[in-house]
Amino acid sequence: MVLEFYEKLQELLHGNVPFVSVTMVDTIGSVPQNAGSKMLVTEEGLHYGTVGGGKIEKRAIEEAQAFLSSDEIKVADARTKFVNWSLEKDVGMTCGGSTKLYFEVFNTHAWNIVVFGAGHCANALIELLLKLDCRVTCFDQRQEWLDKLPSSSKLKKVRCNELPDMVSQLPAKSFVLLMTMGHTTDKPILLEILKNWEQKPFPYLGVIGSKAKAVRLYQDIAEAGLPSKYNDLFYCPMGLSVGNNHPQEIAISIVSQLLQIRDSV
Repeated sequence: MVLEFYEKLQELLHGNVPFVSVTMVDTIGSVPQNAGSKMLVTEEGLHYGTVGGGKIEKRAIEEAQAFLSSDEIKVADARTKFVNWSLEKDVGMTCGGSTKLYFEVFNTHAWNIVVFGAGHCANALIELLLKLDCRVTCFDQRQEWLDKLPSSSKLKKVRCNELPDMVSQLPAKSFVLLMTMGHTTDKPILLEILKNWEQKPFPYLGVIGSKAKAVRLYQDIAEAGLPSKYNDLFYCPMGLSVGNNHPQEIAISIVSQLLQIRDSV
């Protein structure tokens, strides 16, 4: 059990998945688990282990998820904390007793990259990104193209019919790349992002395509009633001016630009 716990912890670390390790360090009275019990919690919920099940575990999972999403963890020395809970007053149990839990967060400064589209160029790009210290999410309407992407704990594949609807779910500070089937599908995603830019800006926003496509997107922005200054918020074409139009060389040029922007913010 202990060995398996640390194997699961290492998998999360290697996959750059944000998570919280929760350890029951002390108990008094009637408590369903002994001191030393552990569990791992991700944004999705319980990943592995237990600190007692029932109301204690539910409360601990909620506490861990809140810790992951809080501004506290932006401070280096605020990435751990202890809680002392009365099982009756704080957890709502009638058996009495108390417990002390230790929370420690990991991987919360992961480099998040979001790719809309899973075509040839996106596939080459994602394959290269997965060799770096980052987490990638790819959205596409076509399951068969998502299935062509590499399998990796660093990659989350999401099939969805309405790509613009995914914009509201994007993590803050994500690097966002629009690489769908063409202008018709890139345009609504871009406009959705720009409409919400004041509340949710991104350090990098790019749209694959030519300078001619950029001009067309500038027209779309004007027709949507958005200010012309928004034309400067995204890169189109994406990538540095190196290589040719081969998907792998396009991927190298884009990754080079992403690294350049990442290291300047």
